[in-house]
Amino acid sequence: MSIESSGPKKYLDTRVSWIVWSAGVFAYLVAVTQRTSFGVAGLDATERFHASAAILSVFTVLQYLVYAGMQIPVGILVDRFGPRFMVTAGATLMCAGQTVLAVADHVSLGYVGRALVGAGDAMTFISVLRLLPAWFSNKRIPVLNQVTGMVGQIGQLLSLVPFAAFLHVAGWTSSFLSLAALSLLAVILSFSLIRDMPPEVRAARGISGPRLKVRTMLSGAVREPATRLGFWTHWTTSFGLHVVLMAWGYPFLVAGQGLDPAAASGLLSIFVVMGFIAGPVVGSLTARYPIRRSTMALGSAWFSILSWTAVILWPGKAPLALLIILFVALAVGGPMSMIGFDFARSFNSPRIIGTATGVVNVGGFLGALLSIGAIGVVLDLVRAASGPDAPLYTLDSFRMAFAFLYIPYFMGLFFMWRLRKRVRSRMVEEDGVTIKPLHRLIYAGYLQRRQRKRRHM
Repeated sequence: MSIESSGPKKYLDTRVSWIVWSAGVFAYLVAVTQRTSFGVAGLDATERFHASAAILSVFTVLQYLVYAGMQIPVGILVDRFGPRFMVTAGATLMCAGQTVLAVADHVSLGYVGRALVGAGDAMTFISVLRLLPAWFSNKRIPVLNQVTGMVGQIGQLLSLVPFAAFLHVAGWTSSFLSLAALSLLAVILSFSLIRDMPPEVRAARGISGPRLKVRTMLSGAVREPATRLGFWTHWTTSFGLHVVLMAWGYPFLVAGQGLDPAAASGLLSIFVVMGFIAGPVVGSLTARYPIRRSTMALGSAWFSILSWTAVILWPGKAPLALLIILFVALAVGGPMSMIGFDFARSFNSPRIIGTATGVVNVGGFLGALLSIGAIGVVLDLVRAASGPDAPLYTLDSFRMAFAFLYIPYFMGLFFMWRLRKRVRSRMVEEDGVTIKPLHRLIYAGYLQRRQRKRRHM
């Protein structure tokens, strides 16, 4: 059953609401910068740590493993201790992690730094989303979900352009110390400006009943089919985006497609541009057509699959236009993945929204870390089969490695179809919602337009 609060509340959508949200979004922007910084530093890391493709992929896989593994505990903790504490703690951990990475000259110490970054990053996004139901009305939340992700993705642009340029000029240590300083600023602003909820909400929560047990919170979120639908929606629409941005997009463009580093960074910036374009559109459509949310997500996943197929099968280096289409498809998946969080918010009790959001957020990052690791292994296997003097990165080796992506894509599609059917059946039985197949609605609209034309002839 869809759970939404009703009635106007004077403390929602106020100036304080926007200040709190802005501080949280800045912390998320910084978190995304830290998260994606290693993607453009991959070639530099290969030289600094004398790493193979498999070893290099461990940096990102470890970061994602920590991130994904902490999502459910963080969701529970944010329901218990509040967003302010969690966002501030996350920024502190990322500051420490980037400082460690800045001075690391050995792989093991580098792993520690990325693990700390992953832990801090894990605390941020869920906590920022947790602020929205307390400070904003339901009509604004779907759009603000998208805008939060959209503004946060400016962090990708910061890592792709200024950080990549600064890394080339100033070197490894100075560049990563600058990222640590950015996290320190997020610590200060988060602690100063974020408040968990308005006083009116805190008073109401105080008399709403005893604190839920952790097992009750987690089981309640996981048993909800819409939470699991959100998990697989997030998995299917966003893991390919992270594979490209976090690990293999930059090496693929430079070593596989033969682009110069500046052109590769510019091409990867498409993800930020499309986030700004698609985010508000997806948010508005989600708010206006909530029953069609899953259909939009499924369409986005198929767009990505077809684009990957075209790039993998293209004879020789793919033309620039085809690479742009692929990156547009993957970039649209970012806003589409936010639909998963909307499922969690709409169908779970307000007392476990953070926990349910954590379950959903595991999806895309779990799919990404499995794919990133598998691609690194395939690249090393192809090199070993080609001979000891073969280059690590070639266009053909990337093609074979990227073919692995079909497995997580079709796994996600399968579970999305199954769980969508269960959620829709409940909506029909419990809420009396009528859900007509989309093709019938399109055809009915076509017939209505024809009838109107005939009447005017």
